[in-house]
Amino acid sequence: MQSQRLKIYNGQVITPYKIIKQAAVLIEGGKIVAIIEGNADFPDAEEIDAGGDYISPGFIDLHIHGGGGHDFMDNTIEAFLGIAETHARYGTTAMCPTTLTSEKEDLLETLRIYEQADQLNHKGAAFIGMHLEGPYFALSQRGAQDPRYIRDPDPSEYKEILASTNVIKRWSAAPELKGAIEFGRYLKSNGVLAAVAHTDAIYEEVLEAFENGYTLATHFYSSMSGVTRRECFRYAGVVESGYLIDEMDVEIIADGVHLPAPLLKLIFKIKGAGRTALITDAMRAAGMPPGDSVLGSLKNGLKVIIEDGVAKLPDRSSFAGSVATADRLVRNMVQMAGVSLEDAVRMISKTPARIMGLEHRKGALVAGKDADVLIFDKDINIRHTIVNGKLVYSRP
Repeated sequence: MQSQRLKIYNGQVITPYKIIKQAAVLIEGGKIVAIIEGNADFPDAEEIDAGGDYISPGFIDLHIHGGGGHDFMDNTIEAFLGIAETHARYGTTAMCPTTLTSEKEDLLETLRIYEQADQLNHKGAAFIGMHLEGPYFALSQRGAQDPRYIRDPDPSEYKEILASTNVIKRWSAAPELKGAIEFGRYLKSNGVLAAVAHTDAIYEEVLEAFENGYTLATHFYSSMSGVTRRECFRYAGVVESGYLIDEMDVEIIADGVHLPAPLLKLIFKIKGAGRTALITDAMRAAGMPPGDSVLGSLKNGLKVIIEDGVAKLPDRSSFAGSVATADRLVRNMVQMAGVSLEDAVRMISKTPARIMGLEHRKGALVAGKDADVLIFDKDINIRHTIVNGKLVYSRP
């Protein structure tokens, strides 16, 4: 569908705070023109009958490594485009391609490929900036990150990386490392979101980090400290810090495996839809059958096994990334955590848009914003995905 004008009608339109039972969405030139209760004349427009299903803002995935058999660190344009197209089938209309700990040269190559792929990405979820996950992590909280590449922040290194491109929009690191506070300040001064990740920090360290730019907790609960003892004294960890610092945002892998239902409920109860973003953290096996796979690049990644709806290290000692898709996250929040559909959608649209500074153009069905629109049924099965006004997926 190449028309500049598109009308989606006979649907239930999801806003951040309510559902309009019978409404139409009018789109022109890649932007939303209006949300109309009932139907409306829109001459010369292509039309899609939503058939009473939901019309939703597109899903925004802040943290994703791969899918459809590809990983961003394969460092090919084919991988970038393949991941974008795979996840568009499940409702993702915008994403932050995410790296793993690696050699600097591999990382620089990933950034170069992003710039090339971004110009060619017309059939999948849009790219909204790179997310560098690592390599500045606590070795004790590495999870499935390759320990060969984990190190403390190096000013000469991160300044060179940031100077090489303008596509880096977020960077996850452990704030207790030597030089991490200066790193956070440097990121903030360059308009890059700093996030707390793979960390053994205590509350006092997290609070200092928050004041110096670390305003997001990466995959909350995963690879981060909780209450710990040092000698005979207890200390609050990163998890407790995420709850105590009201203004800190958290992102969660709501695949139902990384976080069971009681924790999904607890996070929502304390942080709410406005401070919680749903992420897939998906690796290459998302959208693929169970079995053997590779975390990271095919060249030097880690072998993993896909079972029980998650990626695991071969010895099953740790999860190794998720194989979730965005529709599954929303479904789980509704069915497992008892969250309303509008709140679940807000957690993967309006909230991530705000976190990434994109709320002025993405994250809600509002006139003037990008026409990133989904149609899905009561079970969150995606029927149509529209990115910037262009239909990129229709369920067969």
